[in-house]
Amino acid sequence: MQRASHSRLFLLKHHQRDNFGNSVHALSCQQQRQTLCFSLYPFPMPSPLWSYVTPGIPDDLFERLPGIPMSPREVRLLILSSLRLEADSTLWDIGSGTGTIAVEAGLLCPQGRITAIERDDDVANLIRRNCDRFGVGNVEVMEGSAPECLTALPESPHRVCIEGGRSIKAILHEVWRRLQPRGRIVATAATLEGLYQVSESFAELQVRNIEVVQSAVNRLEKRGMNQTFAAIDPIFVLSGEKLD
Repeated sequence: MQRASHSRLFLLKHHQRDNFGNSVHALSCQQQRQTLCFSLYPFPMPSPLWSYVTPGIPDDLFERLPGIPMSPREVRLLILSSLRLEADSTLWDIGSGTGTIAVEAGLLCPQGRITAIERDDDVANLIRRNCDRFGVGNVEVMEGSAPECLTALPESPHRVCIEGGRSIKAILHEVWRRLQPRGRIVATAATLEGLYQVSESFAELQVRNIEVVQSAVNRLEKRGMNQTFAAIDPIFVLSGEKLD
């Protein structure tokens, strides 16, 4: 793998002389661990539609259904950065909608295990089609209503993204029970009521290192002969950690 090779070349620049004055390469134990670490974590998964290593897939590359919400690219970037994914993270994406977070996470974490949870059959099939569209093979789609369906998931997550749900407080409490220590949870809120429920739940659960960000994004759009800026609906992104 190219990344591991570059790391070894960099580390091998550190050299020493033997008893005969010859230059020999030597790696410390720490450098050996670094080289092994780089070898285990390859580049993000290549995609036929998105060959870049950075997230932020344009919205129009996803298949959509009328009335089904989708996290805009700019909000998606906030969510992904708040998740702080690792190459082998286990992620639950609850209320996955169009599946944009699941697709981006699947591409970013080639060794990860992503579960997209959606209660509607048609929307679940939409997520599957978007995964196929981008060549993502490490996303499993579960059809069910949270929090009840979460008990069927065998593996506890390292990261959880909650993009929707009728019982947001019940979902948060069940997720918190299953979340691994040092895990992270990210929830979005589009309304004042949703913001209050997530904030109250974070306080009840004693979530640590809480961050709250509200997006304020304008996009340049062409309308007739003119170009104007159109605002994207603001979204609150709340995140925090489970330290125990």
